[in-house]
Amino acid sequence: MTYERCSDGIHRPATQVQHRNEEYDQSGFSILWAMQDQHFWYRGRHRFLLAALDRTLPHETAPWTGVDLGGGVGGWIRYLADRRADLFRTLALADSSESALRMAGAALPPLVDRYQIDLMNLGWQNQWDCAFLLDVIEHLPDDVQAMREATQALKPGGYLFVTTPALRQFWSYNDELVHHLRRYNRGDFAHLAQASGLELCDARYFMFMLSPLYWLARKWKNTQGMSEEEKVAHMKKTHNVPSALINGALTATFAAETPLGHLLRFPWGTSILGVFRKP
Repeated sequence: MTYERCSDGIHRPATQVQHRNEEYDQSGFSILWAMQDQHFWYRGRHRFLLAALDRTLPHETAPWTGVDLGGGVGGWIRYLADRRADLFRTLALADSSESALRMAGAALPPLVDRYQIDLMNLGWQNQWDCAFLLDVIEHLPDDVQAMREATQALKPGGYLFVTTPALRQFWSYNDELVHHLRRYNRGDFAHLAQASGLELCDARYFMFMLSPLYWLARKWKNTQGMSEEEKVAHMKKTHNVPSALINGALTATFAAETPLGHLLRFPWGTSILGVFRKP
């Protein structure tokens, strides 16, 4: 499959791409845009992921090509471009949502290309040195197919970084609000690797230190009986940046976890990071 760069700067395939709103509601992109730079969770995830990238890809093999699949409004790829631009020849944000790609275009540096994709039919073969699927596959009915498409897109020896919500014990109303279909454990990642032709190099939980607070905050609310309008209103109310004092304290706690979380494996966490390699 070939992609053509259009007048708005977005690369599109010849076949029109339809965003599947039931997998990720496009109304959530405005919330994501407001949170991704300042919210303690995004800042912590980005820091944890960057440390994993630095540990995995040998810098002497740079410059690389990298793509964020299902990357929404581009928070991670912009974070990466700001901190490791010298290690990449090409970076790309890829998503099915045209509105997300247009929103991201206002903030992305020139290094980053934008692609409108169908994650179930990428059409790339041996193109990228590394790819990212960050909190994406838990929304998809067929997570294995998405992993297989990402595998085909990677060059031999390339790496796929995947994050998802972790452990069924942390399932809450929030998973239902944001259309999660599942949460994952290390065994699930091993199965995904086998099913998609990848090697699982590493799988580790994160957001361990804040997990008790997460559990308490998410367990008290019951959304049964809420209308869809009430659920959306509740999500907008709860998905925002906390006060500066609280957000700062939570950011510092998450930051302290990053070096520790890469030295040892936490027994649990509310999220999991998998590093996969294409043979």
